[in-house]
Amino acid sequence: MKKVPTLDIRRYDTDRDAFVAELGAAYREFGFCCISGHGIPKDAIDGAYDVFKAFFALPDDVKRKYHIAGSGGARGYTPFKVETAKDSKFADLKEFWHVGREIPRDSKFADVMPPNVWPTEVPGFKEKGYGIYEALDQLGARVLRALALHIDLPEHFFDDKINVGNSILRPIHYPPIEQADVPNVRAGAHEDINFITLLVGASAAGLEVLTREGDWLPITSEGDAIVVNIGDMLQRLTNHVYPSTTHRVTNPQGDGARKPRYSVPFFLHPNPDVVLDVLPSCITPENPKRYPEPITAHEYLMERLREIKLI
Repeated sequence: MKKVPTLDIRRYDTDRDAFVAELGAAYREFGFCCISGHGIPKDAIDGAYDVFKAFFALPDDVKRKYHIAGSGGARGYTPFKVETAKDSKFADLKEFWHVGREIPRDSKFADVMPPNVWPTEVPGFKEKGYGIYEALDQLGARVLRALALHIDLPEHFFDDKINVGNSILRPIHYPPIEQADVPNVRAGAHEDINFITLLVGASAAGLEVLTREGDWLPITSEGDAIVVNIGDMLQRLTNHVYPSTTHRVTNPQGDGARKPRYSVPFFLHPNPDVVLDVLPSCITPENPKRYPEPITAHEYLMERLREIKLI
């Protein structure tokens, strides 16, 4: 049976050519790879999960204080059963919170990247939540350097395209499923919008990726590994050399359905003004240019948020 590989990113410094080749091969095949050896302390991950769980345990009326109507959920709280996967009839069985990048309020991106809100009821939420945001942001930049080398770009090609990226940390709570025949799933089959997604410490099984052959392949990470997958913006930029793969979170069977599930994806986005135009190095006679019209990252994001009913 096929398996999404786990690769140790420390090899980027000790065995670079082989690591880049293996990483590139994993992404070309699956659009997914598990990254170990990333150096993010377990205490930092566990501490972030603790404050996120404490927030989701608050009474509904307290959580809803942090729901910002009309914002598309860009910051703060999004209640249960709001987001709906593209082309799905049923809303996802989840509630979530959004942490964005802290930028100066006189930044040219201030109008599209609002200030964060922080729940005062949970001590340490800001410190632990933003700490894991920054750690995943830095790890994502390292992964992108390896991905750049694999497609013959300069190592630091992406650095100045993500340094003010509209990236989002999204702690998610999937509550216990009480009824047996619910038509909704925890997260419907979808692709991510952004450059890459880093998923840290999923607390239970359920994540599945659609293979090229049309089979659903479960992904379970080993040890400290973080699941990292390609999003649609990078797929577009690389002319599908790096595919953005359909994935879902299934409902567990039996007793597992009565347990909550938590996960914390980090959606690494480019800077809002980055133009997504197919890279010349990714156009070949066998893979002609698929996207004749360039689009900015922000315009593309707005298109997609409308599709999934967040704006």
